[in-house]
Amino acid sequence: MNFNKAEYELSAGTAAGLPKSVLPEVVFSGRSNVGKSSLINKLVNRKSLARVSATPGKTATINFFRVDTFHLVDLPGYGYAKVSASEKKRWSQLIEGYFNQDRKFCLVVQIVDMRHSPSADDMNMIDYLYTRGFPFIIVFTKKDKLKKTQQVKRLEELSKELSDYKDVPMFTFSAETGEGAEELRGYIEQCVVSKQACDCTQ
Repeated sequence: MNFNKAEYELSAGTAAGLPKSVLPEVVFSGRSNVGKSSLINKLVNRKSLARVSATPGKTATINFFRVDTFHLVDLPGYGYAKVSASEKKRWSQLIEGYFNQDRKFCLVVQIVDMRHSPSADDMNMIDYLYTRGFPFIIVFTKKDKLKKTQQVKRLEELSKELSDYKDVPMFTFSAETGEGAEELRGYIEQCVVSKQACDCTQ
């Protein structure tokens, strides 16, 4: 699978405007400023496929990218305090509308800042994915912001903080060094191939 073969396709600001689901969809979710765009760009070896917004909470659309044989779906970041109540409601309706559709969900990559305990919004999203039965993994970003000893400590703490989800695969990632990117590519490829095989037998 060629992750370098990536291109932007379209953006949707409402559930009604979402495109028909024709390819396996790998979805990226996380709060504002968690490093979602940096992770996506590193996975596809591009500097700015996913735009890094200078203003947290500014991205308000679901963005679709074609990556070889699947769609990479970039959800708008959540949890930014300065976003208005009406905008938060619109975001919620957009995300729920997306997940409530009959789509070719392949994998949700839920991103959490490794330096801190998962926020209430993080936990709500993780619990939503878990209880709804979506296939998902958790990726801890900002690894390069911590020293080795701090990384070990935080992983131990995160294991306890997320103890209710021990069966969910968890990965670490560094945007600075790219550490963890190859492992994530391998896991995503496995999920895409499995989804394609499953669709072919239906």
